[in-house]
Amino acid sequence: MSLFQISPKNRRNIYKILPFGLFRAASGMIYSLLEKGLLGDLDYYPSTGNSYEFTNSIFYTTIGSSIMGLILGSGEILFLSKYFSQRSFGAKIVIKTVLYLISICLFLITISFILNSSILDLPFYDPVVVNSAFSFFSDFVFWSIIIYMGAIINVTLFISEVSDNLGQGILMNFLVGKYHKPKEEERIFMFLDMKSSTTIAEKLGHVAYYKLLNEYYADITEAVVQTSGEIYQYVGDEVVVSWQFKPGVKNNNCLRCFFLIKQMFQTVSEKYIKEFGLVPGFKAGFHCGKVTAGEIGVVKKEIIFTGDVLNTTARIQSICNSYGVDILVSDDLLVKLETADEYAITEVGECDLRGKNNQIKIQTVEKIS
Repeated sequence: MSLFQISPKNRRNIYKILPFGLFRAASGMIYSLLEKGLLGDLDYYPSTGNSYEFTNSIFYTTIGSSIMGLILGSGEILFLSKYFSQRSFGAKIVIKTVLYLISICLFLITISFILNSSILDLPFYDPVVVNSAFSFFSDFVFWSIIIYMGAIINVTLFISEVSDNLGQGILMNFLVGKYHKPKEEERIFMFLDMKSSTTIAEKLGHVAYYKLLNEYYADITEAVVQTSGEIYQYVGDEVVVSWQFKPGVKNNNCLRCFFLIKQMFQTVSEKYIKEFGLVPGFKAGFHCGKVTAGEIGVVKKEIIFTGDVLNTTARIQSICNSYGVDILVSDDLLVKLETADEYAITEVGECDLRGKNNQIKIQTVEKIS
């Protein structure tokens, strides 16, 4: 990877953090404009007597808000979202809002000292600056800012949580109307299915099996993110992963995802054995082709893909057991990948797939050590 190339995981994190900064910058600017509207031509705050200058106010408030937003966004995406992942939707928003408000109070105290020091042209520790700052903290103006920022935080966290619940990029696609009208796309699909899931469920019981699925899905996600994939659906113990065509074939990302998952389960096998007494196995089918993507539904909207490629991928995955392999890939996809130096390909043959009139050539793949 070159010095200036950003990994898919880091790119995804940046795209999730940036809205925090932009949204906070906009909210800071709006607050300054509202404040100017209320103060009119005054050059001081009536309640405290502190100096007021609109240019300084909007500059420091907008820049400060955006910086604070980026800091909080980084903390949210890189740390807190993982730490609170097991909390309920409401609990996450309440707890994190309190933590963020405490951080904002400390931040505003710092900004107030800097702003008053700049306006009065005095050191920040000068008694005049300290008195001006503390008169601001004890005034309703300060607490109105806290209330305002608390509302902004709640909205931001709500949008972030809803976005995560809907899936990667789904909320943005709804907002911009990307799939409001059906459009045709070329995509790659992987249907990843847990082996012997019925037997495992009977052995563990429903509650423990649910916990296993939760761990299983969480561990799979890292590999999907690293390879620019999108989790399209969870169907019981099956995960459907999709790639836009170019990111999917780049660096053989689609195949690399499967082998990263395989490597990951080898790494964390002790965790599964200790907690569940087993390490789940899996099998996967791959195929590519054109699909129609669009919004569907009335009381519950979804963005779905339709097309023969999904049925074919599901059927390819379903015959893995028949050939005693963990992975089967259609020749339609393999010819578009550059596998010579990284993977060993073994042809299975032209196979009849249930419900299809034409045969499709499928092959199995092994990673060269």
